[in-house]
Amino acid sequence: MTSPGSAIVLIGPMGAGKTSVGRRVARALGQTFTDTDKAIVRDHGPIPELFASFGEARFREIERTAVADALARGGVVALGGGAILDAATRADLAAHRVVLLTVSPHIVAGRLHGGDRPLLADADPVARWQRIFAERRGLYEEAADVTFDTSSGPLAAVVADIVSWAKQTQTAEEDA
Repeated sequence: MTSPGSAIVLIGPMGAGKTSVGRRVARALGQTFTDTDKAIVRDHGPIPELFASFGEARFREIERTAVADALARGGVVALGGGAILDAATRADLAAHRVVLLTVSPHIVAGRLHGGDRPLLADADPVARWQRIFAERRGLYEEAADVTFDTSSGPLAAVVADIVSWAKQTQTAEEDA
């Protein structure tokens, strides 16, 4: 059971809109917002350089620390797409309200264009994205309390739906 002070955590694949949605949800709820990828860049440098210099395993260790710190602070937290791969992170998510953001492959293609994502350094980044999402989907779904798709409609509608859900779950937890 989550506690009333728990974070609202946004998970999902690269390009699903976790940062954009999370920032807006936090503003609407009057809460802080933390993007763990941005925290990593602030504290350790660009993610592509971390991958190149230290490899994915070391990056995931750095990411795990950033996630644990962000969850401890609370508010609204957007996790990097691969953060869900860490078993300790998945265990930590049980104490928080977790929102899975999804997006369709044809929409994500435009969102990923020109991006600097080490795992998508591939001749066909959308096909690579689809493989990564397929590998992680079960973990995302297992951790999520609710799912919203960001493929269509205004982002404001997704934000409003998440804010409404967050307020309902907060009230239910306080009444429990």
